[in-house]
Amino acid sequence: MSEGSEARPLLVFLNEVAGGRKLLKAVSERADRVPFVAVAAPQNQPAIGQLIDSGELRDAARARVEVTMSILSEYGVDSVGEVMDTEPSLALDDAIRAHEPGEVLLSCAAETRFGFTRKDLVAWATDRFEPEVEVTHIPVRISDDSVSWEKSHTLVVATQTVAAPDLVGRLKERAAGHPHRYTIICPRADDVTEPQIVRDLASTLAELYRADVDATGQPMSPDPFHAVKNAIEHYSIDEVLISTFAGESSRWLEDDLIGKVREITDKSVEHLEVGRPAAAVAAAVAEGEE
Repeated sequence: MSEGSEARPLLVFLNEVAGGRKLLKAVSERADRVPFVAVAAPQNQPAIGQLIDSGELRDAARARVEVTMSILSEYGVDSVGEVMDTEPSLALDDAIRAHEPGEVLLSCAAETRFGFTRKDLVAWATDRFEPEVEVTHIPVRISDDSVSWEKSHTLVVATQTVAAPDLVGRLKERAAGHPHRYTIICPRADDVTEPQIVRDLASTLAELYRADVDATGQPMSPDPFHAVKNAIEHYSIDEVLISTFAGESSRWLEDDLIGKVREITDKSVEHLEVGRPAAAVAAAVAEGEE
């Protein structure tokens, strides 16, 4: 951190997704040396999820902020949050002017570009703000992290069940047996409020971080198929895990979401039925069900 910056706030700028174990670690290491932590996000089009209007863009940005704030709170770090301009560079500039931080943790992909000239956001921020404000890039993609090819990247699709012990246990079990990284998307549902999705997603991410498992997440627009399709196109994933309630309790099953996803990808698509009795799972396996 630059000289004299220890008494100044820490700014967390979320350009794409919420959470992230590297981001949490970076904030935790600095939290006791700053007066407060500010979390900000631009109202830009997220990398995944089908958004159609400015209201949804604002909702997506607010969700990134609120999920990240909730995760920080789980680890004893209080923070303030706000949603900024649609243009990432203007949003970052406004956030730095408002909070006067000593350092900004810039959570974005390494190849993030903005504006008509497609400038590199990290390089632009470094040139503009340093040395007065230190700019630290926190990668959000597997390629940015330079992780081993042996680490599997799983796209997890869950809304009502995102905090279910069955799902969280399965994710931790998979990561313990073989290195995994998870991207969790939560398509919005009529019977689940946005605050509940934010709270449940943050709880799951925090639990995975406690187990030293890499994961990020984001509430998404309501159409689950389009959210999954966009995620598959955007991320280099190895498999898809769709979590629902058992049987007739799930609208996704009624709409054949699993079948539709299998038609658009050659990756493995696994279905986890939360709340399904263990005996029924064993019987299905014995009968050769997927």
